[in-house]
Amino acid sequence: VMRILQISKYYYPYIGGIENTCKQLVENMPQYQMAVLCFNDKNEDIIENVNGVKVYRVATWINISRQALSLSYFGMMSKAIKEFRPDIIHFHWANPFPAAVLLTMIPRNVKLVIHWHMDIIKQSNLYPFIKPFERSLLKRSDLIVVTSPQYRDGSLPLQPYKNKVKVLPSAMDEIKFILRQDDEKEIANLKAKYGNKKIVFFIGRHIQYKGLPHLIEAEKYIQSDCEVVIAGQGPLTEELKKQCKSKRVHFVGRLNDDELRWYNYAATVFAFPSITKNEAFGVALVEAMYCGTPAVTFTISGSGVNWVLLNGENGIEVPNGDDKAYAAAIDILLTNKELNKKYADAGIKRAKEYFLIPRMTKMLDEYYRDLYL
Repeated sequence: VMRILQISKYYYPYIGGIENTCKQLVENMPQYQMAVLCFNDKNEDIIENVNGVKVYRVATWINISRQALSLSYFGMMSKAIKEFRPDIIHFHWANPFPAAVLLTMIPRNVKLVIHWHMDIIKQSNLYPFIKPFERSLLKRSDLIVVTSPQYRDGSLPLQPYKNKVKVLPSAMDEIKFILRQDDEKEIANLKAKYGNKKIVFFIGRHIQYKGLPHLIEAEKYIQSDCEVVIAGQGPLTEELKKQCKSKRVHFVGRLNDDELRWYNYAATVFAFPSITKNEAFGVALVEAMYCGTPAVTFTISGSGVNWVLLNGENGIEVPNGDDKAYAAAIDILLTNKELNKKYADAGIKRAKEYFLIPRMTKMLDEYYRDLYL
């Protein structure tokens, strides 16, 4: 049995986009033996068993620009490689410090797969220091997987290595969005809570690149009678609430899995106003599509968002940052029933065909096998 060591920034129960993808791969590819190396969110080294998988968690000593740092990484990585003896190391980028450590100790005979989730955009002041490690990592890699053709073609660091790049779309967890027995009633209750008006729904962390100020601005121009529901939270939540004077915008905070499912089915339009390439893919977008809720996005150069949602096929894309155009697109989906239904059906089909876990694991299985042919 081939042994694969996944190196992720954090791992379950820590929740994040990359962590979710890592967990999906680890738990849905029983044909391989998997282990995980990641940071602990506290200052202690622990080795534990999570759902039958060995997880090496490295103490975090300090965090700089959202990068955890720890000298015990050297010891823990060495231990993981010696004990687990991987055939493949699957490294989830962007995670520069562990990359630097890995370059000092990856055995020659071990294949390296880089899972390129995103370019380093935010820490631009630190990027010159990171770039040499990034380049060495890409050079050493046997395979690079990216989440969309757009990211493959738009990412500058990847251009010299395009012959090693393959597309591996991210996936949603279908189980969470299949309708349950009492859902009809819960969805009806939710609609009644908003006076049975049409719902425009947003879910995501309240951080800069998610573009919430654009949604709040666009709301002023939406002509239709509707309610705008903003779920999730983050560093910008309080500021956004202060900015927003409208009675029809509701901040509902964190949702559990059931509530998220109900809102996705109850909504008429899904708002996905992300504005930069930090939004590399958009799993929340796939989830809304799966539930038959068409979305409005901005054009984001080099991001997979505009590949998940195909403009004029399963949703509407408008010029980046154009709040009036964003509002107009929402109005179209709120008022044009036939078009809404057409995009909804196309979205369901696309989500099921391209963005579910079995397809992702099947593709990756083929990629892994190709490394040893």
